[in-house]
Amino acid sequence: MTEPGVKAATPNIGVVVSVRGSVVDVRFEAKLPPIHSMLHADGGRILIEVLAQRDPQHVRAIALTPTQGLARGMTVTDTGGPLKAPVGKGILSRMFDVFGNAIDRQPAPTDIEWRSVHRDPPALVKRSTHSEVFVTGIKVIDVLLPLERGGKAGLFGGAGVGKTVLLTEMIHNMVGHQEGVSIFCGIGERCREGEELYREMKAAGVLPNMVMIFGQMNEPPGSRFRVGHAALTMAEYFRDDEHRDVLLLIDNIFRFIQAGSEVSGLMGQMPSRLGYQPTMGTELSGLEERIANTETGAITSIQAVYVPADDFTDPAAVHTFSHLSASIVLSRKRASEGLYPAIDPLQSSSKMATPGIVGEQHYALAQEIRRTLAQYSQLKDIIAMLGLEQLSPEDRNVVGRARRLERFLTQPFFTTEQFTGMQGKLVSLDDALDGCERILRDEFKDYPESALYMIGKIDEAKAKHPAAEAQPETQTADSHES
Repeated sequence: MTEPGVKAATPNIGVVVSVRGSVVDVRFEAKLPPIHSMLHADGGRILIEVLAQRDPQHVRAIALTPTQGLARGMTVTDTGGPLKAPVGKGILSRMFDVFGNAIDRQPAPTDIEWRSVHRDPPALVKRSTHSEVFVTGIKVIDVLLPLERGGKAGLFGGAGVGKTVLLTEMIHNMVGHQEGVSIFCGIGERCREGEELYREMKAAGVLPNMVMIFGQMNEPPGSRFRVGHAALTMAEYFRDDEHRDVLLLIDNIFRFIQAGSEVSGLMGQMPSRLGYQPTMGTELSGLEERIANTETGAITSIQAVYVPADDFTDPAAVHTFSHLSASIVLSRKRASEGLYPAIDPLQSSSKMATPGIVGEQHYALAQEIRRTLAQYSQLKDIIAMLGLEQLSPEDRNVVGRARRLERFLTQPFFTTEQFTGMQGKLVSLDDALDGCERILRDEFKDYPESALYMIGKIDEAKAKHPAAEAQPETQTADSHES
C-alpha cells in the first residue's frame, strides 16, 4: 500500500503499551503517526487504526482485526498512510473484505490502484441539481414513493419485516436495466445473505457489473465501522474517473452506527442519549454526504435501516431520516396480514412525489390513493367496534376501494419464487398507475379482493376470476370483508 522504498528507509516503530479488547495504546519515540494512520503488528497479521493522539508519545488505536496474540512490549510498524481500498476495472465482479482482500476464492485482482477510504464529499459547485425518477418495477414504490436517481432511499423496519428481501428484489430489477455499476456493501449482516446474493447475481448474469464488499457480524467493530467508507471509495472511482452511474446498496446502515457506538465505548467516550456515541451525527454525515450527484455521474443509494424495537424515535433512525430523499417504512402489522412488500404508505414519504417532478396526473392519483387509505385507517376502529354494517354506503365504498388497493399494491418477488411458488412480476409505472386508477373508479368492485392479491398488471385479476365480470352489480365490496 505504501512505497516500499520509503518504508524501508524510515520505518517508524512503536511499542504496545496496553491492549484492552480492540483498543490498543502504542508508544512512539521518534514520530507520532497522524490520526487514521494504519499500524501493523505481529508481522502484518494484526491491523490497527489510529483514532486519537493522547500525548506527544502515545496514540490510542482500534484494531480492525482480532487482537489474539497481541501483548504489551510487541513492536508496531507505522505504514505511513491510512486504510486503503482497491479501485479500478479489476474490481468488477469480485467480492472483497474491508482491507481489499479478495474473498471469492479467486486470484488477487490485477489492474487496480489503492486509494484512501477517508475522502471529502464533492464540493457544492460540482454537484448536479437535476431531479429524475428512478423506476424500480415495484408498484407501491413507483406510484406512491418514487425514488430519485442520484438520491438516497432508506428501507426502515424492525427485525424480520423484509428489508433485505426488498433490497435484493430492487437489485434484481435494476441491475439488469442499469448500464452503470452496482456496489453492494454488507455492514454487520449475516454472511449467509452475502453468499446467497453472490450466487443469485452470478446466475442472473449481472456479476460483471457488480462489486461486493463485506464486513460481517463476526468482524471486530473497527472493521464494520470502515467497510462503508471503503465501498464509497470504490463508488467514487466509477463516478469521477469513469463517469458512470453507480447503484450503491447498503445493508445495513444501522450496523455502521452500532459499530461506531462500540468503538466510541471502547475508546472511553461518554455516551449520549440511549447509549449512542456523542459523535453519531458527524460520523453518519461523513459517510452519507459522499453519496452525491456530480455533473459527470451519480451515486444512487438504497440503504436498509434496522429500527431497534420498531421505535422510529430512536436516535439512529432519526439521524438517518434526515439524510434521505425517500423513506420507505416497513410495517410489522402489514407483514402479519400477508401484504408484501409490507410498506406502510401513510408513514413512508418521498421528496420526489411532487407535481413538478412526477407530473400532475401521477401526483393527483397518488394523493387520492393516500386519502382513500387514510380514510380506511380512520374507519378501522369503528368497524372493529360496531361492524361494517354501521357505516354509511359511501364509507363502505371507501373501505372496499382501500382494501382492493392494498391487495393490488402487493407483488410477487423474483427473489422469493423458491419459497412462495409464485412467479416474480416486474410492473411498469404506467401499468401500476392504470390499475390504481381503475380500482378507484370502482371498475373492480364486483371482483373478490383475493383476485387482486399478488398480481402484476390489473388485467391479471380478470384472468384469475373471469366469472366476476358476469356477476350482477349488487355484490359490493363489503360482502367480501373478512
